[in-house]
Amino acid sequence: MRLFWPALLMLTASCGVTEDGSQPVVTGRFGSKPNVSIPQGKPGRTPRITVLSVGNGRRTVPGDVVLADVDIRRWSGNRPYLSTHDGNQPTTVVFDGRQVAETWRQSLIGRPAGSRVMLVSPAGEAMGPNVPLTGVSPADTLVLVFDILGGYPPDARLVGRTLPVIPADLTPADPPRTLIDGSGHPVVAGSRVVIQYVAASWPSRAVEDSSYRRGGPSAFTLEAGSVPESWVGALAGRRVGSRVAVPAPGHKPMLYVIDILDTITRA
Repeated sequence: MRLFWPALLMLTASCGVTEDGSQPVVTGRFGSKPNVSIPQGKPGRTPRITVLSVGNGRRTVPGDVVLADVDIRRWSGNRPYLSTHDGNQPTTVVFDGRQVAETWRQSLIGRPAGSRVMLVSPAGEAMGPNVPLTGVSPADTLVLVFDILGGYPPDARLVGRTLPVIPADLTPADPPRTLIDGSGHPVVAGSRVVIQYVAASWPSRAVEDSSYRRGGPSAFTLEAGSVPESWVGALAGRRVGSRVAVPAPGHKPMLYVIDILDTITRA
């Protein structure tokens, strides 16, 4: 998800109270889908940010690609609107000088990885005019709960290494191949993995997709249905800092080279 729109509002980054002094109550562990209780009072009209818990990871900075899970629900009736927890793929927010919503910038930038932040805001300011609002009006209040997985430079790469390229002798029939051994935490199936990658078609070897073209690192849940099936066995057990060549045979053979930048175990 890449969100870009004008941002001209002022925020009150305080306790996030409503007009009658109450605020939503969020329970559940970081990394799991939050439980949100909406109070009976009317929401205020000013966007409000509440830091629910503070992580101990690197702080995000302007210019980062921020990876986060986000759960969005309507204030009215506490009805679900969208949740990346359901799709097992965090949102990717590119802070590269283009206009991202000020509500998201203040919610996500300057926060340590591992933090949970709540945003209560009118939909028009929380989502922006360039993002379709399905079933809600710009004046409807939304409650967004962010779990910040981390911020990464757009060109993040393995330390001291060149950008990944497809090996000249790699074919779809080959087994996965370790190109660089990492020394970080091992990747566990079902965990979140933060990667940079290139993907080439076979037999042309033309690059069809690349995280670098998309703006920077991406995060995926390492399980079937969330990533190509060949990735699960190829990446599970590898360590952060590894570069792995992953052939993918099948109806449309592909060749991948994946740099493992980080791993995050789900709650």
